Amino acid sequence: MAVTDFIVAIELGSTKIIGLAGRKRADGCIQILAHASEHSSDCIRKGVIYNSDKTLQCLTSIIRSLEEQLGASIKKAYVGIGGKSMYSVENRVFRQFNDETKISLALTDSMMKANREMALPDKDILEVVPQEYLIGKELRIDPVGISTDSIEGHYLNIIARRTLKDKIKQCFKLAKCEIAGYIISPVATAEAVLTSDERRSGCALVDLGAETTTVAIYKNNILRHLAVIPLGSNNVTKDISSDKQIDEEDAEELKLRFASAYTEAPKEGEKNDITYSLDDQTSIKAAELEEIVEARIKEIILNVENQIKFSHYSDKLLAGIVITGGGANMPNIDEAFRQTMHSDKVRIAKGSKISLENSEELPNDGTCNTIIGVLSAGKDNCCKIDPTKSAELFSGTGNDLKSQQEMEEERRKQEEEERRKKAEEAKRKEEALRLQKVKECEALLEETRKYLSKNKYDKAQEQLELAIEMNVSEKQEEIDELKKKMSKKPKTFVDKLKDFLEDRANKFSDGANKISKDLLDE
Repeated sequence: MAVTDFIVAIELGSTKIIGLAGRKRADGCIQILAHASEHSSDCIRKGVIYNSDKTLQCLTSIIRSLEEQLGASIKKAYVGIGGKSMYSVENRVFRQFNDETKISLALTDSMMKANREMALPDKDILEVVPQEYLIGKELRIDPVGISTDSIEGHYLNIIARRTLKDKIKQCFKLAKCEIAGYIISPVATAEAVLTSDERRSGCALVDLGAETTTVAIYKNNILRHLAVIPLGSNNVTKDISSDKQIDEEDAEELKLRFASAYTEAPKEGEKNDITYSLDDQTSIKAAELEEIVEARIKEIILNVENQIKFSHYSDKLLAGIVITGGGANMPNIDEAFRQTMHSDKVRIAKGSKISLENSEELPNDGTCNTIIGVLSAGKDNCCKIDPTKSAELFSGTGNDLKSQQEMEEERRKQEEEERRKKAEEAKRKEEALRLQKVKECEALLEETRKYLSKNKYDKAQEQLELAIEMNVSEKQEEIDELKKKMSKKPKTFVDKLKDFLEDRANKFSDGANKISKDLLDE
């Protein structure tokens, strides 16, 4: 029987493109329904598509395989996005008020919009992570409702080269598969492997991939820093291949079978005379392999350490370091981190903390943590039922056989239900925003009345102008009434002096004009 309710996730990795389909249960568990992968080392480098044709072939093959396992067509998929050009940039937006003003949702939205307008030539802001808001000398996560005369929003913008997204869009368009949404791969990985305590106390998540190493730093449940280092476990393979002048396939096998990220120094007088061999022609001394591997691993770890220092959170990561990804399978990788970074708090996260069902075919070695996180982040149904293929999707007799009309009706109802839910959600959000604006406008009008009662017309005018800018139709009559009251305000000494000077200036101008006319007449 075909499955007609599922979420699809696709990760474009440097060694493999992985596709996963699953269904979320009410208890939070994800039921894995289909899984497919294709080697991508000849079309994706450091997480970036460089051969669109071969990427399209892999993508098409994965989608076809998932559809065969599901017995249904795929309309769209969630895509994990990463790569060497992705990194985080901090930005701040400041607002100053003439008087104490209550922070509103509309104000924080306008600040977020201003943040997104920061100049980034040839780059896209993939996601914005609000950090805190500085109110006076105090940092707040949620400033709405607080009165202040100034506010400064702190934002973390995750950016990447524009071509990163453009190439993905092109491949999915040619594969005739819509993109349901982009999920930041390191964020998806964090959702899959980090505990709530680690995210709150502060930790550095290090994803050791084949061609890149991603560092994501969390503190107080907020992403604080993100960087992609263009080095990975493949660099170890290339070093072995280059040093020993052997094929990369043999170098990879030597690495997988014999390499260790850290080896205890031999005791005085001891020598390591062991030789590792694949066959009569391919061998390497243990000491040589140790030197090659540890040098590259140390370089990667030092780059990770530099990113942690650059984030200014190196002394705030109480939960230490969490290592995941395919590179985390190298023996003693955790000890290498401990020794190089002088930290005892190092954990290897191979499996996902997300509850899964039917996941026996997924490797439990850290290589699927990102795709599981992407799948977990997906929300919309990705199924597309094609009535012309109903005979292929359903076979048999009696209850197992569905007519094309029934299939079409099922598809129509499903799409209508999705549209209805989206429309209701949009309407609910719109109504909530409208009510919030009405409430905020009413508060401004109340402040205007208060200042008018105290004859503080300048402050009343400021509040009234803010209310007018909100453009709330329900409050237009009250605004007009207050405008009339403002127009009747008694003239101050300054107003009278201004009128007097304007009058004298007009009279002087009239006199000058008369003299000029008389001179011309003569």
